[in-house]
Amino acid sequence: MRIAFKIFLTLAVLLATSSAALAERFAINSPEGRLSVYFEVDSQGRLTYSASRSGQPVLLTSPLGFEFKKHPKLGKKVEILKTEERTVDEVWYPLYGERDKETNFFNEGSLFLRDTGENLDYRVVCRVYDDGFAFRTIIPPQKGFGSFELMAENTHFAFPDDHSAWWILDNWDTYELIYSNTPVTQIGKVDNPLNPEHTHGASRGDAPHGCNTPVTMETKDGLFLAIHEAMLTDYAGMTLVLADESTPTLKSQLVPWPDGVKVRGEAPFETPWRTVQVASSPGGLVESSMILNLNEPNKLGRVDYIKPMKLLGVWWSMHLGAETWGMEGGRHGATTENVKRYIDFAAANGFDGVLVEGWNTGWESWYKDDNFDFTTPYKDFDLEGITAYAREKGVELVGHLETGGQIESFEERLVPALDQYERVGVTSVKTGYAGKIRPPGQYHHGQWMVRHYRKVVEEAARHGITVNAHEPIKDTGIRRTYPNMMTREGVRGMEWNAWSRGNPPEHTVNIAFTRGLAGPMDYTPGIFDITFKNTGDKYQFWNKIDGLETKGRLHSTLARQLALFVVLYSPIQMASDLPENYQGHPAFQFLRDVPVDWGLSGVLDGKLGDYIAVVRESEGDWYLGAITDENARTLKVPLDFLAKGRKYQVTTYKDASDAHYETNPTAYKIDKTELVAGEVKEMELPLAPGGGIAIQFKAL
Repeated sequence: MRIAFKIFLTLAVLLATSSAALAERFAINSPEGRLSVYFEVDSQGRLTYSASRSGQPVLLTSPLGFEFKKHPKLGKKVEILKTEERTVDEVWYPLYGERDKETNFFNEGSLFLRDTGENLDYRVVCRVYDDGFAFRTIIPPQKGFGSFELMAENTHFAFPDDHSAWWILDNWDTYELIYSNTPVTQIGKVDNPLNPEHTHGASRGDAPHGCNTPVTMETKDGLFLAIHEAMLTDYAGMTLVLADESTPTLKSQLVPWPDGVKVRGEAPFETPWRTVQVASSPGGLVESSMILNLNEPNKLGRVDYIKPMKLLGVWWSMHLGAETWGMEGGRHGATTENVKRYIDFAAANGFDGVLVEGWNTGWESWYKDDNFDFTTPYKDFDLEGITAYAREKGVELVGHLETGGQIESFEERLVPALDQYERVGVTSVKTGYAGKIRPPGQYHHGQWMVRHYRKVVEEAARHGITVNAHEPIKDTGIRRTYPNMMTREGVRGMEWNAWSRGNPPEHTVNIAFTRGLAGPMDYTPGIFDITFKNTGDKYQFWNKIDGLETKGRLHSTLARQLALFVVLYSPIQMASDLPENYQGHPAFQFLRDVPVDWGLSGVLDGKLGDYIAVVRESEGDWYLGAITDENARTLKVPLDFLAKGRKYQVTTYKDASDAHYETNPTAYKIDKTELVAGEVKEMELPLAPGGGIAIQFKAL
């Protein structure tokens, strides 16, 4: 485990107290000077901002404002009282991550403002990095502003052109959707035919439709942008909708409480950071640490229990229908005997833990009542015996807390459940929130649930337990502040391949450039039985697709399943297939070898919607993963990431020459060779349709 959070900080504060001179325009430049953000009060008295990169417009003049019940139009009549500037250049060391060292280097400008129409003083803070910028609003306690109810946040993002955008519908209960690619002006207006389960009309209420964040864009001038938020704390999740029907301008739309209020609380009022990442390549977006850096340093004291893990799981068999979470039908998966089998396999192959779902009673009542019991095992599962057995084998048992959306009853039982896990030595838990939130009217992504998700993370930390949240609120970088919040789902993951038409090859390419920008992603890759051939008659889920009944399957080659362990970052990675599908399989060696914690990471090549190649380093060894969409292609990538003059053993797991994700998905080839870094300058990566490649460069 790394030593965490040694911070070296250089801070320069420059103070300016002008009002009239600064009222026209206040500029903050990035450290290298290429990216600039401008704030000004327009001729109507509105506070606005804009941005440019090397003189090229990134955002046109965009208004900022808020509507409260007591102060309906904050931001319409604004004066700049003074400004402050500072530069921060710090290095900090995360406990785990894509890099073992993070540099947080930005110029910051603070605008102290007075809204003369509402008679309120407030502040806008903007940080400008070389790879993007972020801003937030803070209203301190003052006469006339104590408790508040926010009805609308009117943050606009006015783009100079109708950029090509990759987005998912702003369903307020799920991020588990296939990404659409349209112009900005079509966001929220079209249905993706690959999302039949969550159509345009399946969203909520009569609010305008738009998209969740992150939303990623490509401009005609070769820039790449991503809009998201950072440090989401006690606030509603932000979605984006078109400001009007004719221009490529998005504005914030917050997920509401049942009564329509968006955010309620006591002053100070503080928004999350509204973030705009800017890069000259899509890989530049992926490599950015801005979202993480915008969060506060580690607040936890004890961190010895926080460690990356590579898992197996009593999980996939239930999604196939071969086993069940509950005891109905005599096919219960979480039995003492079955879990011991997984533990033995994990121990024999160097895995850190085994996730066990469905060990606790109440699964038969899911969606019916509040009978989930988070502490009572089914009669065929010995919790204390299993955890003791796992310890003897050097393997962690990873607990599970599925709520079924029953939030109030879960909160009543949260502490006893964590007490029990702590007592038996469980230090990692997966939570779940599948289904509609109860009480009715609350949404997964509203302020009420944001508070709940944070409560769980904080309570877990008090018990020395890490969290992997499924059906979560979006990641906004809080793992810097609460490093026990290690990973989360928030994506249409592997299980959709078991009981729907599945995820197309383009999906995992797209989520690397969209959802992956937010933070670690528990996609659960690693299925070797691509067509579920080995499940046979035990497979339970048959789907009607386009009028025909068909068995589920992955739209992937086997080599691609290996590559995903490198392409999609998570400090908790679960090799999700059944042990019997790994036993004796030569390609399983890559899953034994590949780490889940990294010293360095980078994107060698990538194109939105088409392909991506990622490389990561751990203890001197390098791992490369590349995947493509439904089209075959050969990438040519540089090898300058290797230590020059160093000899490496190179093991390549690649698609066979006749591999194809639909017709021949399990055809693969393993090659071994040696090279001296610097003597070989580049490497070709052949990718079959829907395929991938995984390479280990082991330093000799």
